Amino acid sequence: MRRALRLKTLSRIWVVTGFVIGLVTAGLWLQSVSAWQSHLNRSETAGVLLFHSLQHGAPVPTGVTVQPVPQALAHQTGSQWIRQLPDLPKPGFVTDVSIRPDPGGAVLRLAVVSGDLQYAVSELVSDAGQTAAQKLGGITRLLARYCSMPIVFARLGEGSWQRIDGTQVWGCTAAPADLRLLAVLLAAVALAILLSLSADTVANFGAFASQLRQRRTLGGPDRYSAEGPQELQQIVGAVNDHLEGARQQITKRATVLSGVSHDLGTPATRLRLRAALIADAELRGRLEADIDSMTGMIESVLTYTRSELSLETPRQISLSALVEALVADYQDLGRPVSYVAAPPEVMQGAQSLFSLRTGQGDLSGLADARRVLVTARPLLLQRALTNLVDNALKYGRRAEVRLEATSERAVITVEDEGSELTVADIEAVLAPFQRGANTKSIDGFGLGLTIVATVAEQHGGSLSFEQGSRTEGGSQGRSKGLCARLEILRH
Repeated sequence: MRRALRLKTLSRIWVVTGFVIGLVTAGLWLQSVSAWQSHLNRSETAGVLLFHSLQHGAPVPTGVTVQPVPQALAHQTGSQWIRQLPDLPKPGFVTDVSIRPDPGGAVLRLAVVSGDLQYAVSELVSDAGQTAAQKLGGITRLLARYCSMPIVFARLGEGSWQRIDGTQVWGCTAAPADLRLLAVLLAAVALAILLSLSADTVANFGAFASQLRQRRTLGGPDRYSAEGPQELQQIVGAVNDHLEGARQQITKRATVLSGVSHDLGTPATRLRLRAALIADAELRGRLEADIDSMTGMIESVLTYTRSELSLETPRQISLSALVEALVADYQDLGRPVSYVAAPPEVMQGAQSLFSLRTGQGDLSGLADARRVLVTARPLLLQRALTNLVDNALKYGRRAEVRLEATSERAVITVEDEGSELTVADIEAVLAPFQRGANTKSIDGFGLGLTIVATVAEQHGGSLSFEQGSRTEGGSQGRSKGLCARLEILRH
């Protein structure tokens, strides 16, 4: 397995890589800018030298050729005649420019022919303080700025037209490679890669944290593994060690309690046999009740411990079917337990084309419209709901079960018919082995609600109580029952 790097090392690698890529990008950008500046300056210098060649007969600059046009067209006015030449680009764009002369000089007329674009006259206007040669240099500099293949026709004063070909100086083939776009793309790709690597590293921590948060409700493996830096691997190892220690501790607790329950079985059996030999019926009944209480308490503790172990694997179930089946089991035994279905859902339809009324549809007839699907541990949920119904029957004589659900949570409510306990009283006995004031008349060991609260927490929910809506009329007024709310998280 490849050894993971530390976050500090990764951060240094990212910073150095970003710095190097920044230097490369800046180098490409500056090199491109410098090469283009040299190209424009060379084109401008060629334009200045070209003016002196046209006016004073100086040598033509390197890379520029000057040829006379045919004699029949040499003294034409305007630039319309240029379109008659056969070797020009078709269609061609002609830009006319006039350069005012220096004192004692002649006007220089230019016609720039390009197959790609027509140069804006406003961009060709030079400053008033420039000489005519500098103005021509500014024009050739402008020609070099665009990647085109222009051909220039020039006429000085009343002289003849001349064809000037300087594509080797200011044409597209003479332009240097522009690496600025490449530099931007390189910087963007490098930044995207660095951001992706850092985001993946952060996502590894977030994914592991999400797995730990869902472990209680959805379960998880015995040991975790995660891709990422060395710090994350250390955290995963520490969590695995903690889970293993907690698992061993709970297992030892369950083993000890199971051993105690098993060891107490033999003396409890002997006590029952000896109690059966007691002639006094009242004394015999008390001894047998104490033995039953002792063994029942051990079994309750074992049940609570097993609920803490969460050995059952979560799976997707129909919570509505589970609740309805549980209520049906109680009704088969003749117990006063009822299930109150949620009111039918009405779907508001669109407005009719032939009337102003909107249509409505009842979703209750659909097969899956009323199903409440959850990812849960069905046996634990059934045990918790059974405890709530049994408590309602013990303290409130009747139990009324409801199921409500949203897209995120499901709530099972169990409401009794009315008892002497209040919400504060029932919340005070949620701790293990805590019982209400009627402990002498009601069987139990004070672990039922504790188990329910544990199961609710294992499903990402909670157990709460509120005053119910059931009322009884009488001369003394109306008394409300208690309503237990078992809320779980839907996945």
